Amino acid sequence: MGKIYKTVIVDDHPIVVSGISGLLSDFNSVEVVEKLATGVKLIDYIEVNEVDLILMDIFLPVINGVDLCKIIKKKYPKMIVIGMSSQSERSLVMQFIQNGGNGYILKSASFEEFKRCIDTAIEGEIVFSDEVKTIISQPFSEDLERIPSLSRREKDITLLLSKGKSTQEIADELFLSFLTVQTHRRNILQKYKTKNVAELIAFLLKNNLLN
Repeated sequence: MGKIYKTVIVDDHPIVVSGISGLLSDFNSVEVVEKLATGVKLIDYIEVNEVDLILMDIFLPVINGVDLCKIIKKKYPKMIVIGMSSQSERSLVMQFIQNGGNGYILKSASFEEFKRCIDTAIEGEIVFSDEVKTIISQPFSEDLERIPSLSRREKDITLLLSKGKSTQEIADELFLSFLTVQTHRRNILQKYKTKNVAELIAFLLKNNLLN
């Protein structure tokens, strides 16, 4: 049996918490260990309890989910944090991902979408429910001519980065030296003026450059 991911649901609407908890009861790889109504309670909880996966509402009282994600990821970078919302505003999605989020799911998503997103996030990829994916994959028309494209090698490396592969794993998979991959990775980040891999992947998805 594989790892069981200790999961916390954070939402200030009891009916939402109950519904998502019910959905997750069918997952073999997920165990809901706590249900909380605020980000403040979440921060206190993860200080003293082991947590692998957090499903959080974006519009929480006191600390919103976007800012909360940044706080959590700074201290616990390996924790999987997925945002949930009834709103799919593009700028909100991108800010959440830039703050280290592992995915963004609309609350209207089907059970199959929830399951796919959670399973894929556990595997190390950034995930979106279908409607969110459609919205962020549409580039801003005024940006099209100014955005540089990826070379074939850069695309190979970036696709592997989006799957959570390390520099050494990418080097092994593509039969390249560690230094070559490291150089490509640095150049790709500089090309798109992004600070880290999460921000890079979010930018490339937004501009339809990973298809």
